Amino acid sequence: MDIMLVAATMLEIAPTLEWLQKNEFRAGSNTVHVTITGIGSMQTTYNMMEAIQAQRPEALIQAGIAGSFSHGYRPGTCCIVQDESTGDLGVEEAGSFRDVFDMGFQEAGQFPFTGRTLHNPDTAALTRFGLPLVKAITVNEVTTAPKRIETLQQKYSAIVESMEGAAFHYVALRQDIPFLQLRAVSNMVGERDKSRWQLKDAISTLNQQLMQLLQEPDLFQKHN
Repeated sequence: MDIMLVAATMLEIAPTLEWLQKNEFRAGSNTVHVTITGIGSMQTTYNMMEAIQAQRPEALIQAGIAGSFSHGYRPGTCCIVQDESTGDLGVEEAGSFRDVFDMGFQEAGQFPFTGRTLHNPDTAALTRFGLPLVKAITVNEVTTAPKRIETLQQKYSAIVESMEGAAFHYVALRQDIPFLQLRAVSNMVGERDKSRWQLKDAISTLNQQLMQLLQEPDLFQKHN
């Protein structure tokens, strides 16, 4: 299978990149192409589309670190995102956040949305590794304010937060390419003391799981 591996930064997948280079970008029976998109939804969308048009991969995998809203998902935890939402596309007014669905600018259930989320339908692939499946939100600014954290938890029941996941899901669904988003928790959302972030452990855990995943034959089943 021809797989495109997507990451925001080289740092997040550095061990996997080194491993792939030694193996001439072969992982088991799979061929892997790497796309480093840059940080944020805008860069992710553009650079993914450019790479897809050039490579026409059979499957997409995004790997990266994330912040966690839940004490059940502490730093070092690895998970797979099944549902993505945009956590900052809307308006803050009267002490609450209204997204594009609340405002009537986007119809819930209109493709590629399932209800109000960008849902990954490839359950067989997602459950194959026994990792927890979680809901996530994507933001363009790392969340730090306690009130904002509470709002996002209540509105989206999010477990993890990243800056690229929703863009990845959106492009994959629109392009009709099977996909999987793998995340490792590096910090609790709202933790401002970077010395308490466990980047090294999160990256190690992420890449151990990623290298195992990339070697799997027939990982994806084409969704309708």
